[in-house]
Amino acid sequence: MQFYTIGQAARLLGVSPDTARRWADAGRVATHRDESGRRLIDGRDLAAFSVEIAGSVTEGETPYTSARNAFPGIVTAVKLGDVAAQVEIQAGPHRLVSLLTREAVEELGLEVGMEATARVKSTNVHIDRT
Repeated sequence: MQFYTIGQAARLLGVSPDTARRWADAGRVATHRDESGRRLIDGRDLAAFSVEIAGSVTEGETPYTSARNAFPGIVTAVKLGDVAAQVEIQAGPHRLVSLLTREAVEELGLEVGMEATARVKSTNVHIDRT
């Protein structure tokens, strides 16, 4: 299982480290300490929390931006079929879905809770493991 520091989680959620720390302090997302005392968030917990907060954003709260074609985020769902697969990534307030081959998902080792980048070109979404 992959774990994230408060700073990494903040970057994936599109907020400041202080905001992520306050959310952790308030118990909105569970953390635990590693042997060096750093607070870590389980990847699956972070994935679930990213979906939760993205759903709570109302229209007008998201700042206007010139979205680039790379969306670093966290994998929130992987659905495998016999040949095809569907991967969902939550990148801050953006939910991206990519349809790709099962073989590609297995080669990348994609699973819920891991960090990944969705790259968008026209109507295609490509997934890079980071």
